[in-house]
Amino acid sequence: MAEAHQAVAFQFTVSPEGVDLRLSHAALRQVYLAGLRSWKKKITRLRNSLLTGVFPASPSSWLVMAVAILASQASRLDPSMGLIGKIKEHLPASTYLAEPARAGLSALAFATLLWLGLVVTMRGALRALLCYQGWMEEEHGRTSHSTRLWLALVKIFAGRKPMLYSYQASLPRLPVPTIKDTLQRYLESVRPLLSDERFQRAAALARDFERSLGPRLQWYLTLKSWWAANYVSDWWEEYVYLRGRGALMVNSNYYAMDFLYVTPTPVQAARAGNVTHALLLYRRMLDREEIKPLMIQGTLPMCSAQYERVFNTTRVPGVEADSLQHQRDSQHVAVFHNGRFFRVGLYWGGRLLRPRELQAQFQRILDDPTPPAPGEETLAALTAGPREPWARARRAYFGSGRNRESLRAVEGAAFFVTLDATEQGLLGPEPGRALDGYSKALLHGQGHDRWFDKSFTLIVFRNGKIGVNAEHSWADAPIIGHLWEYTLATDVFRLGYGADGHCKGEMDPGIPPPQKLQWEIPEEDKGKFCLTYEAAMTRLFREGRTETVRSCSIESCNFVRAMMDPAQSVPQRLALFRVAAAKHQTLYRRAMTGAGIDRHLFCLYVVSKYLGVDSPFLREVLSEPWGLSTSQTPIQQLELFDLHKHPAYISCGGGFGPVDDNGYGVSYIILGEDLITFHVSCKFSSPETDAHRFGANIRAALLDLRALFTLAPK
Repeated sequence: MAEAHQAVAFQFTVSPEGVDLRLSHAALRQVYLAGLRSWKKKITRLRNSLLTGVFPASPSSWLVMAVAILASQASRLDPSMGLIGKIKEHLPASTYLAEPARAGLSALAFATLLWLGLVVTMRGALRALLCYQGWMEEEHGRTSHSTRLWLALVKIFAGRKPMLYSYQASLPRLPVPTIKDTLQRYLESVRPLLSDERFQRAAALARDFERSLGPRLQWYLTLKSWWAANYVSDWWEEYVYLRGRGALMVNSNYYAMDFLYVTPTPVQAARAGNVTHALLLYRRMLDREEIKPLMIQGTLPMCSAQYERVFNTTRVPGVEADSLQHQRDSQHVAVFHNGRFFRVGLYWGGRLLRPRELQAQFQRILDDPTPPAPGEETLAALTAGPREPWARARRAYFGSGRNRESLRAVEGAAFFVTLDATEQGLLGPEPGRALDGYSKALLHGQGHDRWFDKSFTLIVFRNGKIGVNAEHSWADAPIIGHLWEYTLATDVFRLGYGADGHCKGEMDPGIPPPQKLQWEIPEEDKGKFCLTYEAAMTRLFREGRTETVRSCSIESCNFVRAMMDPAQSVPQRLALFRVAAAKHQTLYRRAMTGAGIDRHLFCLYVVSKYLGVDSPFLREVLSEPWGLSTSQTPIQQLELFDLHKHPAYISCGGGFGPVDDNGYGVSYIILGEDLITFHVSCKFSSPETDAHRFGANIRAALLDLRALFTLAPK
């Protein structure tokens, strides 16, 4: 009861003797500190908006220019060639100002206009420079003189000490490829997959589309590209993700793993405390825009727009389409354990809770013997199933009372935490089966112990192993990958643990305990919900997300046939391999520079639906099943820790489910020069697929490649 009394700032009673007013100084102090923190965040955001708005210049450069102009005026020099005098003549209220004041204000006005002109010029020059993509066509290690000059100019105009969003206004817009180029590349990509008869039919449909409907759709798409920041991303988010009515679990959400060989502590609450604190440190850096924008070759900025919704974000179900709900701030996390939901505050005394304090909060939840309310244990299964039933149930049963308040606490949390009762990792005598179980626990768990709608769910297992399950609509996997790299490194190398496995540091015993959320679940809500695609980033362009690399090319097929043909010699196979590799690099460059195939065709299809016209060509293209969906998890922050010095601290990356019911989902991570990890998934319901068999074939293919280069002439 002590915590409940402290939560009330004041109480009063009306009696015949008058009003008895009692103030709680401790509660008032908490109110004051919370308000102070809120105002500090607002001021920081305002400051960052100013700095980002004038980048690559800075307010200090305005001061230097103003001082220089004023000094020249004092020396009776006029760098403005008479403009300062003109400004002085038209200065408002000039009759009320003395001559020195009028001259000074006029000089400052001229300096400001000149400075703003330079800002616009530098930003325009940088945007024009970033439109150049010729550097991608050059071989690695053989940079031309023109590209070196271009890089030097980029460094000059790119400014110093950029914040996370400093380059957003300078990034070029994603260009719309020509209809002719896209159709030619599409036909080239499907040629090795189709018989001669089927290919001729596809070519005829493409020619008809190019002559008839294509130019009309292209006109609307070009118009959109002039108006919108990115002609693909908003439609991609809406139609591919938010309007999808299937389940998020397995079909859309993906996961990331912990260190493979190391578990820093076996204490579940301690690992949860440290990792939660590390995530919140990342959020604070994100709010302050202190995270450096990702740069290719340390020079070329990539779009940072997707970072805006990492935290405080939830996908809200709708009958026809979902929506993304993002809050500027959240002061708590939602926690699930043993069928119960809790709200854990993140601040006390105007500061972030320390790892040791968070550990104590999580331990209180683990020790709480309260049973779940009827229906509460499987409530989160609603987020795992199809979207329309969840939307209708949300509207019918979560619009008022306790359910509404508890749902607000979950959806308004910074992120979701599951304290899992199972143990995962490299356990037991069969590491393959152990990793299978670990991956499944992260991808779907029991189906009712993850809140799949949250931007991400932190999962902490009983033996201290962790992982994350992420919702896909708000951003792509590299964003979560960046967050996860920082979190793992900070957990071990910055925060650390004591010899007893507990979090380091002190704690305030007066922090209020977690709040158990209350639900009233009616009886009818208690049921349970039981071609080759490679993703490439388009973040060289503003608000860019992904493009498809159709990696099954004629060249790659020729190489595979040669590897399967015993009559082919090693030099012949090597020559075909190099041709296939060069073709794949070309396809990847096209995708990264806005000259891909699938996003252009997708947007043309969306325009055709808006216009109410039908295209047999587009209908067939977009209905082709992706039997193999692949994606790489890139390493983005090599500076966090040295893998050569700490080889045990290797993470396996993460994975996702298959796109097609009869296909495979393959995620891979390249760790230096010595290790590649693959995550292979498929559905048990398909008689055509087997993840273990496919993984064995990948391994065999890699061994064949190694043997090929071993047998090659020196």
